[in-house]
Amino acid sequence: MTKEEDKKRLEHLKGIVSNLPSKPGSYQYYDKEGTIIYVGKAKNLKNRVSSYFHKEVDRFKTKVLVSKIWNITYTVVNTEEDALLLENNLIKKYQPKYNILLKDGKTYPSICITKEFYPRIFKTRVINKKFGTFYGPYSHIGTMYALLDIIKKLYKPRTCRTPITEEGIRQGKYRPCLDYHIKNCGGACIGKQTHEEYLKNINQAREILKGNTREVEKLLFEEMQTLATELRFEEAEEIKKKYLLLKEFCSKSEVVSHTINNVDVFSVTDGENTAFVNYLHVTNGNINQAFTFEFKKKLDEEDKEILPIAIMQIREKLNSTSREIVVPYDIELPLKELTLTVPQRGDKKTLLELSEMNGKQYRFDRLKQAEKLNPEQKSVRLMKEIQQALKLPKMPYQIECFDNSNISGTDAVAACVVFKKMKPSKKDYRKYNIKTVVGPDDYASMKEVVRRRYTRLQEEQQPLPDLIITDGGKGQMEVVREVIEDELKLDIPIAGLAKDDRHRTNELLYGFPPMVIGMKTDSELFRLLTHIQDEVHRFAITFHRDKRSKHALHSELDDIKGIGPKTKDALLKTFKTVKRIRESSMEELSGTVGRQKAELIKTYFEEQAKERI
Repeated sequence: MTKEEDKKRLEHLKGIVSNLPSKPGSYQYYDKEGTIIYVGKAKNLKNRVSSYFHKEVDRFKTKVLVSKIWNITYTVVNTEEDALLLENNLIKKYQPKYNILLKDGKTYPSICITKEFYPRIFKTRVINKKFGTFYGPYSHIGTMYALLDIIKKLYKPRTCRTPITEEGIRQGKYRPCLDYHIKNCGGACIGKQTHEEYLKNINQAREILKGNTREVEKLLFEEMQTLATELRFEEAEEIKKKYLLLKEFCSKSEVVSHTINNVDVFSVTDGENTAFVNYLHVTNGNINQAFTFEFKKKLDEEDKEILPIAIMQIREKLNSTSREIVVPYDIELPLKELTLTVPQRGDKKTLLELSEMNGKQYRFDRLKQAEKLNPEQKSVRLMKEIQQALKLPKMPYQIECFDNSNISGTDAVAACVVFKKMKPSKKDYRKYNIKTVVGPDDYASMKEVVRRRYTRLQEEQQPLPDLIITDGGKGQMEVVREVIEDELKLDIPIAGLAKDDRHRTNELLYGFPPMVIGMKTDSELFRLLTHIQDEVHRFAITFHRDKRSKHALHSELDDIKGIGPKTKDALLKTFKTVKRIRESSMEELSGTVGRQKAELIKTYFEEQAKERI
């Protein structure tokens, strides 16, 4: 598209915007081919649509949307509520490219009660309402099986698929199955259970599936009392068993007070390109529906923009008729028949926190699944987390960490480990013998190593790290900063990992002066940072041990000129110790290493003996 075409396009759109009414309604954006690419709602059409064409619009994706718009239409309605309903219907109909849309996942199972003469109750993933009434769907399979199990124990509905009729029972056409003989069925097919009694059980099962378990419990208790008053103790005992079973089930399944009835709970958890909206439906204190839905963000929508349209789509999808909705904050949802509640404490606050926890867990699970398929995604995520936590100018692709190791200043060494894309790059690890520091001075040793490391990288024009981490607190950070910024004039972010009194890493420090960065010590990012710290510590300690070991293996034979490693090994293999070599005769030594070398050895030990005298 040329500049002239774009100018004409914008002039055409601004002409439409200037004539828009200041009334509630829905607006539609079209692309060059005449396809609807975005549907929106507004309390004031003119103000809302004109906001897209302001120069100060800073959202990149919104700018992309505006660049695709070639035409605008709108529909005026009486109220904001009507605008919301119209928007929802148009989004469903046209599936616009830039609107957030409910992402359908797998089909969750439901529980069906058939419309047969003797209804059956079973789980299914196929919904066909002409065959029966469906309850659910159930995202948590355990909940569904718990409901089926309590219904089976209480009412023993038939499981056979035989089409039982009243006439067939009278004619004795049916034979009882194994379920009847093991007392898992009342035997309705052979007249052992009346049709009225069977339907009464099914109706109570319906109430349980609706979440009205407390009401069923109350009915059973009243029936038990009535039977006991009429001295029908055996029947009362059977009802008592059902009552106790249901009471136990209620105590396990009830999340909050049973006074909370027919309430929807919504929360939204933000992801990078996806919003996760969790939905709970609560009846009589029981959660009988729980789902987390994914909404693909198209224009970097904020949570407050996503939640209203998500509520509309989810309630319609699940046929919710609740008149109260619990949400985390005030939103614009102008539906008159609904009550919006933003709880601050109490049972509804507990439900909202439970919804938020489920949404976060679902996001975490989805992230883990994606990272298994694409391991690079995890590295990028962790780099972004560090960048956000420390407010770095760019993602820390290359991280370097330093550590010193010595014993009372002897055999002083240092190590540098390099992590690239959050993984160790062992070919870039470096070991350093401390050259200019005498005694146990960790700060001076750190200065020497950092100076040597980055002076060399500059001379060789090698890439510098995006982040330096010191194995220590404020003191180590300061000496590194003095070298990096004051001496070498480099701009490299410096962080530190500090330990507590028990020598456990418990703080991430950053900035000048260093400040503690708020981060949970059990988070994945903090564990990664401590892994980097452990890795540099391991590398430095290993190098230090190797150096000490070489000194420990040094013997007097190493000081004899003309005696190399092979000769030394041959002598030790024959004589075992330096003491025995010293005490051996010329003939014994000659037999092992030859006359010439034997003379060197004897001469050396004789001179050593004279010096001691």
